[in-house]
Amino acid sequence: MFIARYATKERSIMATTPSTVQEKPTFLQTMTTFTRPFWFANFIELMERWAYYGLRGGFLSVYMVTAVGLGGLGFNHLEKGDIYMWWALIQSLLPMFTGGYADRYGYKKTVGIAVSISCLGYLVMGTQSSFWGFFCGAMLVATGTAIFKPGIQAVLAHSTNDKNAPLGWSVFYMVVNIGGTIGPLIQGFMGALPWSYVFFLSAAVHALNFLFLFCFTEPKGDNVRESKQSVSFVATAKDMAAEFAHIFLTSIKNLFEPRLITFLVVFSGFWLMFMQLFDLLPNFITDWVDSSDNYLLLGKIFNNAHLLELGRTGVQMPPSWLILVDSFSIMALMLVVGWTFGKMKPVPAMIIGMLIASVGIVVAGNSMSGLLCIGGIFIFAIGEMIASPRKSEYLSLIAPPGKKGLYMGYVSFPQAIGWVIGSKIGGIIYQGHGDKMTLAKQYLTEQLHVGKDVVNAIPPEKLMDRLTELAHLASTKEATQLLFNTYHPERIWYIFAAIGAASTIGMVIYYLVVERHRIGTLSSMEKPMEAVMGGKK
Repeated sequence: MFIARYATKERSIMATTPSTVQEKPTFLQTMTTFTRPFWFANFIELMERWAYYGLRGGFLSVYMVTAVGLGGLGFNHLEKGDIYMWWALIQSLLPMFTGGYADRYGYKKTVGIAVSISCLGYLVMGTQSSFWGFFCGAMLVATGTAIFKPGIQAVLAHSTNDKNAPLGWSVFYMVVNIGGTIGPLIQGFMGALPWSYVFFLSAAVHALNFLFLFCFTEPKGDNVRESKQSVSFVATAKDMAAEFAHIFLTSIKNLFEPRLITFLVVFSGFWLMFMQLFDLLPNFITDWVDSSDNYLLLGKIFNNAHLLELGRTGVQMPPSWLILVDSFSIMALMLVVGWTFGKMKPVPAMIIGMLIASVGIVVAGNSMSGLLCIGGIFIFAIGEMIASPRKSEYLSLIAPPGKKGLYMGYVSFPQAIGWVIGSKIGGIIYQGHGDKMTLAKQYLTEQLHVGKDVVNAIPPEKLMDRLTELAHLASTKEATQLLFNTYHPERIWYIFAAIGAASTIGMVIYYLVVERHRIGTLSSMEKPMEAVMGGKK
C-alpha cells in the first residue's frame, strides 16, 4: 500500500512539475525570440558601421600618408600613428564612463548625442588638410563613437536573455560587418571623385540614424532615470555634477575588480594585433602587394573580359577591397560560426579564435601576392568571428545587475590598451622597416650612394621612378620587388603575430586559474537547489 501510494504521489509530482531537461531550441526558433528593439538596434549599428568603415576600412590609413600631389594629406607614418593613438584613447576609454551615463539617462538619448558628434567630426575631417585641423575632426568622430557603443550595445543586452544571447551577439557582429562591407565597397567606387566626398557620405549615412531612433521603445534598464518635475538650473547643474563624480568613481572602482581587469588586460594583446588589419595592412598592401592577380582570378571566375584586362595591365585593387574580405566573410559566415561555437563556453571559444587570427595575420602580410593576402585575411576573419563577439557576451554574463551598460563600456578597454600601444609602435615599426618611400630612400643612399640631400629633394610621387632609373630596372614593379627582397618588410607581421600568440597563452592561463573557478562556484551554488527540487531529471 505504501509503495502504491508513493508511486501515485511520484506520478502526480512528475505530472505537475516541469521537466528540468528541455530540448535546445533550433536556430529558427531562437531567431523568432528577438524583439523590435533588438532589430532596430542592429539596423542603427549597421548604418553607423557603414559610415565608420567607409573611412576606417582601409581608406583613411592610405589617405593620410598619400602625397599631397596625389590628393592625400602627406603625413608620415609617425603622424598617422599619433592620430590613431589619440583616437584609440578617446574611442576606447571614454565608453567606460559613458556606459554609466547610458544606464542612468537612457540609451536612445545617448545614441542620439553620439550621432550628432560623429557627423560633425566627419564634416570637419572632410574639410581640413592641416594636421591639427584633421586631428580635431578625428577626435570628434572618436568621441561620438565612444558614446555610441555602450548605448547601442546596452539596448542589445537588455533585448536578449540567457537562452538567445549567444546567437543575438552573433547577429549583432554579423550586422557590424554588413556595414563594414558596404562602406569600403562604396568607397572603392568613388575613386574618380574628390577624396573629401567619402567623409561627406559617411556623415549623411550616419545622420539617417536620427530617424530610426523613433522606431522602437527603449528597453528599460535597472537604473534608467524616470522623468522628473522641473527644477531650477542650479539644482540641476549640482545634481549632474554630483552624478558625474559618482559615475566616474564607480566606473574606475568597478574596472579594478580583479577578475575583470585581468580578463581585459589579457585580451588587449589580441586587439593590438587585430587593429593592425585596418590601420597598417592597407599601407602594406599599397606599398608591397600586387593585387592585380585578384582581378585576374575574378575575371576567370566570372568570365569577365574587363576584369581580365585590368589584371593583365597591372591595375591594383583599392586596399579597402582586400580588407573587405574580412567583413564580407563575417557577413556571410557569422551566423554559422556563431551557432557552431556558441555551444562552447565564451573563454575557450575566444582562445581558439585568437590562435587562428594570429596565423591569419602572418599569412596576410607574408608575401607580395594579392591572393595570399586575401587568404590570410579570410583566416583572420574566421578567428575574429570566433573570438570577438564572445567578449561582449562574456562581459554581459559577468555584469552585476543594473550595470550592463557600464560593463558594455568596458568592452572597449582591451581595445584601448591594444590600439594605443599598437598605433604607437606600429607607426614606428612601419616607418622604419615597412614604408616603401623610406626604404627607397635608404636604398638610394646606401646601395646607389646618392647624397641624402639629393634624395630628400625628390618629390615622394617621383621617388620610385627615380629609383627605377638609377637601378637600371625595367619598371617600378621590379624596383618594388628589389626593395622587398632587400629589406623584407613582411617580417613586421611576425612581431604582431607573436603578440597575439602571447595573448592567447595568457587567456589559457586565465581560463585555468580564474574562469574554471567561477564556473565551479556557480555549479556548487546550483547543487543545493537541485537537492530541494529532487535532483536533475
